[in-house]
Amino acid sequence: MLLEVAEALTPLLIIFVIFQLLFLKLPREVIIRVLSGMLLAFVGLALFLQGVQVGFMPTGTALGEQLGQLQYKWIIVLVGCLLGFVATVAEPAVRILNHEVEKVSGGYIPQRVMLYTLSIGVAVAIGLAMMRIIYGVPLLYILIPGYVLALILMRLSSPTFVSVAFDSGGVATGPMTVTFIVALAVGVAAGTEGRDPLLDGFGMIALAALAPILAVLVLGIIYAQGSAEDESG
Repeated sequence: MLLEVAEALTPLLIIFVIFQLLFLKLPREVIIRVLSGMLLAFVGLALFLQGVQVGFMPTGTALGEQLGQLQYKWIIVLVGCLLGFVATVAEPAVRILNHEVEKVSGGYIPQRVMLYTLSIGVAVAIGLAMMRIIYGVPLLYILIPGYVLALILMRLSSPTFVSVAFDSGGVATGPMTVTFIVALAVGVAAGTEGRDPLLDGFGMIALAALAPILAVLVLGIIYAQGSAEDESG
């Protein structure tokens, strides 16, 4: 795992060194901070990925298999919604995006509002994905109407939120969501009679990437209506 992380970070380090020698000319204190950050990132990634292999994925798969064997399938949907919400709240990339959005917007879009919007969107998506596994609904039957709806909402939402919405889809499907939720979905498909883990267990991340887009666009519509009311008032 250490070797894999080193292979991933080494090109970034080489690029930084080249730019530092040719263009940046950063002072010594800044270089030390950058190298310290890379070292922390190296250690953090190695520990995280090791934890994923040892704990997250086996736990998610085992939990999914047990849920798939339950008689009352609606419990799977509720558990999926809960885990989707919690995983998004814990997603580091989501917090970084929310911080940047609040900073650039001057506090117009608070971090907490964005966090809950994305988390609720992903929670709904994971619950919908669990229903898809239970009832065998084809993935395209959900994705195509979802993206058509996103295109419609783009015309209605505030322009401020459109770019943020499409970035949110990628950010919400970060390492926390992907590692645990994918393993959970594969486990549910494996434990559910008549379902193929390869065909039914995947596709969840596509839904998890779509839901934040829709959620943020809806938030943009709410903000646009609020601004219109303030102007008229």
